[in-house]
Amino acid sequence: MSEKIIEIKNVNKCYDDKLVVKNLSLTINRGEFVTLLGPSGCGKTTTLRMIAGFEQPTEGHIYFNGKDITELPPHKRNINTVFQKYALFTHLTVFGNIAFGLKLKLVPDGEPAPNKKGEMVQKMRKLTKKEIEEKVNNALKMVDLEDYGHRSINSLSGGQQQRVAIARALVNEPEVLLLDEPLGALDLKMRKDMQLELMSMHKKLGITFVYITHDQEEALTMSDKIVVMKDGIIQQIGTPTKVYDEPANAFVADFIGESNILSGIMVKDFCVDISGHKFECVDKGFKYNEPIDVIIRPEDIKIVDTTDSNCLIEAEVLTCVFKGDHYQVTALTFGEERNEIIIHDNVNVKAGDKIGLYIKPFDFHIMHKARLINTLSGEITEENTVELCEGQFPCNCDFEIGTKVKVSVDFDDVELTDDEEDGIIGATVISSIYKGSYWQYIVRTDTYYDFFVDTDYEWLIGDRVGIKIAPEKMIIEKVEVKEEETNEGEA
Repeated sequence: MSEKIIEIKNVNKCYDDKLVVKNLSLTINRGEFVTLLGPSGCGKTTTLRMIAGFEQPTEGHIYFNGKDITELPPHKRNINTVFQKYALFTHLTVFGNIAFGLKLKLVPDGEPAPNKKGEMVQKMRKLTKKEIEEKVNNALKMVDLEDYGHRSINSLSGGQQQRVAIARALVNEPEVLLLDEPLGALDLKMRKDMQLELMSMHKKLGITFVYITHDQEEALTMSDKIVVMKDGIIQQIGTPTKVYDEPANAFVADFIGESNILSGIMVKDFCVDISGHKFECVDKGFKYNEPIDVIIRPEDIKIVDTTDSNCLIEAEVLTCVFKGDHYQVTALTFGEERNEIIIHDNVNVKAGDKIGLYIKPFDFHIMHKARLINTLSGEITEENTVELCEGQFPCNCDFEIGTKVKVSVDFDDVELTDDEEDGIIGATVISSIYKGSYWQYIVRTDTYYDFFVDTDYEWLIGDRVGIKIAPEKMIIEKVEVKEEETNEGEA
């Protein structure tokens, strides 16, 4: 069994009352290359900074080699960090940058000896010039910069500066190296070269790497283990193969690689209905006729002749683009609802062609839906008016003013407006997934309620929108107030 080196237990982190890391628990084993992967603002860098000691958790604990280091300052942790902007000293040479930390470092001087009080004390000393030179030269060799020690930092390329930053972190012989998007400033070719160099370095050193990125390809290429995050919550932990082939939910499937994400019905065990077509799958344990999401990777869809016995569904080709090792085909399926799907195959077809499609049963990935309906707590504030998320929504309801209610709204009954002022309340688009024939958005209100919205219209992540709901589209139920709550209110 692998030995645990870092353990994060039930960690929360708040900034100005906003929870950015939520009840996060994670174990990192000695010698692993672990990547925290997710979009901007998902909490991955905050998590890294808490491991490094630059940030303190609001709640929870962080353990290093079994010891609680939650409140230990960064310089007392055997952990070093490589930052995205490298933070190199431009007035020092390459050698001077790498040697900087060593000149401040204290090491044991001989064996512990008794002091005047009879207590055993370990004397400490600074490293000698010779020791520093030897360690710096070894670090330069490790990153293939043996002849660059005398060079100015400003004379180096981006890739070389990145290696100097890594050498400076490694020269102190940390047990864990934290890397915060270190390849972000490099061009595409250099990024790919440095990915291979980092993998090689990790194998050679055998120390634990914790890597931060929003680049899915980087994560899949380099990692032993990927931790996918969204909104401060871990969505999935697994090997690159596991995360790609068996995504835990629609977000993971959409974020890592290309996916066709469609809505369907789990008719029964091993049978899924997509737009009126029934397909054999390998999933079971769902409720009969449960609404679900279906994930199909483009490379798992094969183009066949419409007369082929393997043909499961027919589609019309919209586009066909040659991608070098495959054709990317966009097609529109025939059925109760026509779904647009992406196919990666080596068959050359033309727009307008009618094709057959074959998908193996184990290539349908069935997911529980994150939510089936929007459900909000509200209060009747005026006649035919309900307060939701601090907005006054017209409704068809004759409950008394002050009545606490539960309001349910289907995804496609939430109307988004381009101009925030045209809505009852404003919100920010934080997620978008194309579901074959419509877009599904998650929009976050200023009171932090997340509406799920199905619509034909397209917005970008980060867009501000308005929210309206037609009165007849709200299902409003009275919430019974417990007697003790009533008494508390009277008191």
